[in-house]
Amino acid sequence: MASQERVWQAARFLHEAHRERAAYQPIPDDFAPRDINEAYDIQEAFHELLKPERGAIVGYKVALTTAVMQQMVGFGHPASGAVFTNGVHHSPVIIKSSDYVHLGAECEIAVLLDQDLPASGAPYDRGSVAGAVAAAMPAFELIEDRGADYSNLFFLGVAADNSWNAGIVLGEPVIGWQGIDLVAATGNMTINGQPAGEGKGGDVLGHPLEALAWLANNLAERGQGLQKDMIVMTGSIVSTKFLSKGDEVGFVI
Repeated sequence: MASQERVWQAARFLHEAHRERAAYQPIPDDFAPRDINEAYDIQEAFHELLKPERGAIVGYKVALTTAVMQQMVGFGHPASGAVFTNGVHHSPVIIKSSDYVHLGAECEIAVLLDQDLPASGAPYDRGSVAGAVAAAMPAFELIEDRGADYSNLFFLGVAADNSWNAGIVLGEPVIGWQGIDLVAATGNMTINGQPAGEGKGGDVLGHPLEALAWLANNLAERGQGLQKDMIVMTGSIVSTKFLSKGDEVGFVI
């Protein structure tokens, strides 16, 4: 089967599964991604199918940037996914559980860019991306794993499935973020007022901006870049918590 045909078959498989709100199943072997580049090829084709429903890409998520998340899913490598217009919410907000098969929440530091980070500027490092960050803010990432069996996950298939991003919830932006020690900053998650997890900004690849640099370089390898006004989710400092109808979730960092 030709490579492009395989890519679009996989993308259509994912799109149909999400549209039908089907329980998670791996991409069939006949067109499952064979390497990380093909996984991102599938993801980008999947994005094209999603755009009429979810709107334009307005940012990205970086997944699996902390040991706690890598241990949770059994992968040792970051991955990225897109954030779409219709998936951006601002706290406080009510999220309808009925819109999801199996909704999870992750706690992160998000950054807002006020400069482009083009492919031509790569390679990037923490220092070179810092000047593009206009604000930092606490945020939830909404995860849709569709009830996946974590004991039998295929990393490339999850990456192809937009790294399971189902939206984000943004807190109040901090313009003077440079005065905050993002490595030492401690975040606490609560569910219905009870402690549900804790982590530090330094758990994210040593520094949240390392995740931003990783993303910029990963996109650059594919000839793409980050654009001004995009939001980047730098990775969860708390393991994913799956939610029930009526749960009230908080995150303070």
